[in-house]
Formats: sequence, C-alpha cells, structure tokens
Amino acid sequence: MSIFKDKVLLITGGTGSFGNAVLRRFLDSDIKEIRIFSRDEKKQDDMRHKLQNPKVKYFIGDVRNKQSVDIAMRGVDYVFSAAALKQVPSCEFFPMEATRTNVEGTNNVLLSAIENGVKNVVVLSTDKAAYPINAMGISKALMEKVAISKGRELGEGAPTTICCTRYGNVMASRGSVIPLWVDQMINGNPITITDPDMTRFMMTLDDAVDLVIYAFTHGHNGDLFVQKAPAATLDTLAKALKELYAQIDPKYGQTEVKVIGTRHGEKLYETLVTREEMAKAIDMGDYYRIPCDSRDLNYDKYFTEGEGSLTTIEDYHSHNTRRLDVEGMKKELMRLRFVREDLGLEEKAESKEIRSE
Repeated sequence: MSIFKDKVLLITGGTGSFGNAVLRRFLDSDIKEIRIFSRDEKKQDDMRHKLQNPKVKYFIGDVRNKQSVDIAMRGVDYVFSAAALKQVPSCEFFPMEATRTNVEGTNNVLLSAIENGVKNVVVLSTDKAAYPINAMGISKALMEKVAISKGRELGEGAPTTICCTRYGNVMASRGSVIPLWVDQMINGNPITITDPDMTRFMMTLDDAVDLVIYAFTHGHNGDLFVQKAPAATLDTLAKALKELYAQIDPKYGQTEVKVIGTRHGEKLYETLVTREEMAKAIDMGDYYRIPCDSRDLNYDKYFTEGEGSLTTIEDYHSHNTRRLDVEGMKKELMRLRFVREDLGLEEKAESKEIRSE
C-alpha cells in the first residue's frame, strides 16, 4: 500500500458496503486520511461511533450537488467513486433518479477531481453495464462512458488519471441475496429463488477492493478493469448455504426452496466483458485491462473499416467462466465474515442483526 502512504483518500458513497470494506483494509495502514462522503447522516453517525478513529473524516453531501463534492475534494490525492443507486427494482421504477446519481453525480465527482488536481480516480461499475437491459445497468453503462470519455480527453501524462472497474455479484453486500436467504432459513421461511439455472459471478468485497487497488496501480486514462471470477447457479448457491447452515441445526438443511420467477429487468446470466471489449482486452493474469477506444470522430473509421476478429470472439460471462459446484461454492461462502460468525468460527460483530459485509 506504499502509494497510499501519507495520502488522502475520498470515498463517495463511503458508508456503503464497499466503503466499509475499504475502511477495514486501510485503517491500520500508513494512509494519512480517509474521507467518507455520503448523504446519509445516520450511517455516518453509526460509523463514527463504531470506529472512533481520527484518520476518518466525514462529509455530508450528495454527488448530485457539485458544490458539496468540491468541499470534500480539496486536498484529496485519490478517489474511490462508489456513490450509486444500484438496486435493480428501485432504478427500474425511478430511472431519472438513477441517472441523476449514477451519471450526473459521477460526472460531478470527475469534474471536481480534475479541478482539484486529484492524482487518481477509480469509478466503480457493475456487470449489469455490459449489454444492459434494465435502468440500473443502463445508467451504469452511461456512467462508464462518461468516465472513459473524461480519461480519453485527459490523455497520457495528465495530472489526473481516471479509470473504471467493473465487477460481478458481490457476495453479502447490502441488499444482496445471500443475507436474505440466510434470514429466510433462520426464520423458518422458504428460500425464494427467481430461477435455479440463473448464474452469477461470485466475489467478495475484499476482491472488489483488490480490483480497485489494482486499477490504481496499473491504470491508464480511460482504462476499464475487470477481475476474472468464478460463477455459480442460484440452485448451487442455495444448496451450499443449506449444507453449511445444517452444521448449526440440521433443520436448515431441509429448508424449502420456492421458485418465484425472474424479476423484471433480470438476466439469466451476467456479462463482465462484451465481445467487442474482449477483442482489445489485455490479459493481466487475474484481471482484464480494456484500454479506451482511441478513435476520433472520423466516421470513415466506423463505417468503412470493420473488425474481422469479432466474429470469432466470445463475451466473458457467468455461463462460460469457471463454474463452481456445491463444495466450491461452500468454500467461497466461508470467505464471508458473517457466515464464519454464524458457524462459530469467528467472534460475533457488534451489530448481530446485520448479515451483510
């Protein structure tokens, strides 16, 4: 973490799952200051009382209001841009709200970062931005375009570097299905599955932090970074959870699974890298680095010069990545703090009612 030594880091949306994961990683490091920027004073107050750490500073504001962003941005070296509306149903019903936060809000953060001479900005995106079919994915896709465009405008050697990270399902993040299913089991209710054959990438919040740090240390302006990740069907995930929690009480292993049907805006599988992106992706081992499209508005390049290799390239999606079986999924679940706590392998956290990371 040497690049963060004596530096100031700003996390927009910092009280969310990702912000908490970053704090766990950085609080005992040699970083000088971490600024938490969000509009939720209750979550900030809870975080303040829990941490009691002078390294963490709190800023109330909204990315939709650039003036409030500017106040938090002064003197910042690095930015994790994590503020977002990310729940598929709520974005579907209120698409303009998703646009104001995910697109306009991110643009405000980028403009403020450039004006204040921030060294690096990493914008957090989602697999739903690849071939988006719902409002959340569409707003995140446009957010990526805004960030990549800004990076391309700045170019190599600019004082500020802007890049994006795109990741799949983050296990046990707030609002995700794993904490919901555990609560359903413990309360004696059926596990509700939309489609047993639906696949999702599986990664932890620590994986997401690793990806962002990798982007900071390896990114060029306009880059998009993706972490290679395994995937599992929802059926496999449910079986793995039931088998793990049967160690606590055998009745959990008998929990009924109820198929409720696909929700509006959901995909059978998620794509992390599109075919077009794979054509220019650079394999970095555990990650793909996708440089920005450096073409200009010379339309001849778009309409008279094709890309023959595209016909032989596949997307990178949760149906064709490494597929976890039940035992493999159980190993992934054991990486989650609250699961280890429930199984008696780790001391319980203060907030016992919270089953998210």
